[in-house]
Amino acid sequence: MTISSTVFNKNKRINEYLTQSQAHTQTHKIALMGMSGVGKTALSKLLPRDTWFHYSIDYRIGTRYLNEEVSDFLKLEAMKNPLLAQLLRTDSIRVSSNLSIENLAPLSAYLGMVGNVQKNGLELTVFLERLAKHRRAEIAATQDVASFIEKVKMLYGYPNFLADTSGSLCELDDQSTLKVLASSCLLVYIKSTKSMQQALINRALSHPKPLYYQKEFLLKAIADYCLQESIDDARYIDPALFAIWVFPHLVKHRLALYQAIADQYGITVSATDTALIKNEQDFVDFITQQARAHLKELL
Repeated sequence: MTISSTVFNKNKRINEYLTQSQAHTQTHKIALMGMSGVGKTALSKLLPRDTWFHYSIDYRIGTRYLNEEVSDFLKLEAMKNPLLAQLLRTDSIRVSSNLSIENLAPLSAYLGMVGNVQKNGLELTVFLERLAKHRRAEIAATQDVASFIEKVKMLYGYPNFLADTSGSLCELDDQSTLKVLASSCLLVYIKSTKSMQQALINRALSHPKPLYYQKEFLLKAIADYCLQESIDDARYIDPALFAIWVFPHLVKHRLALYQAIADQYGITVSATDTALIKNEQDFVDFITQQARAHLKELL
C-alpha cells in the first residue's frame, strides 16, 4: 500500500510539472537537491534573473530564522577583544553578518564544530543545541517555499521559481516538510559522480568546516572516534581532526538518504549531464526530458 501511494503521488507531481511547463505560460517550479559541489548554485546562475526567482534555503535560514543567533554569536566573539568590546559598549561600532547566497561563512561559524573548547570547539551540549536550532530553522525555511512561490509571483511577477536546497535537507527526517517541498516544486536530485565525491572528501581533508549532523549519527560517530583514538570524552576531541575523520562517513550516510528521498518524492539526474548545461533553454529542455523519462518508468 505504501509503495502504490508513493508511486501515485510522484506520478501526479511529475505530470503537474510537465503540464505547467508545456502550457502557454510555461511556468517552472523546481527544487534542486544534492551534495555540495554538484552544481546547484552554478545552475541557478545560468537562469535569467528577470524571469527566475532563486530561493536559497541556506540564505533564508541565516537571514530569517537564525539571524539573531548569528548576530549575537558574532558580538560575543567580538567582545572577547578588549578594544572591540569597549567600542561595542559605547555603540561606536556595529558587528553584523554580511551573509549572502555565495557566502554562508557567518552561518557556518555560528554552527561551529564539536570538541575541545581550547581549540575553538564547542561542548557537546552546546553543539547539539545549535544543531537542533538549525534543524528547526531549515524545516521552516524549506516549508516557506510554498508561500514564497505565490509571494514572488504576486509581488514581482516571476513566472519561474528555483529552490536551492540545503546540503542537509536529507538529514531533516521530516516527511511533512519533504511533502510540502515536493508538492510545490519538481524535486530534482543531482547525483554526484565518484570523482566528485572524492574531490569533496579531499577538500574536507584540507579545509574541514562546520556541518550539520543528525543527533544519532553524531553521537555514534563521536563514540566510534573516541574509541578508535583512545579519547575519554568528547571534550578532548580536536574539532578539526574529528571533522576530517567523520566526513567520509557523512558522505556515505547522506548519499543513501538523498537517494531514498529522490526515489519517493522526485527524479534523479546525473551531475555529469547537468555539467553540460550552458543556458536556460538547455536547463529547461533537460529537466523536461528527464521528467518524461521518469514518468515512463512509473507507468
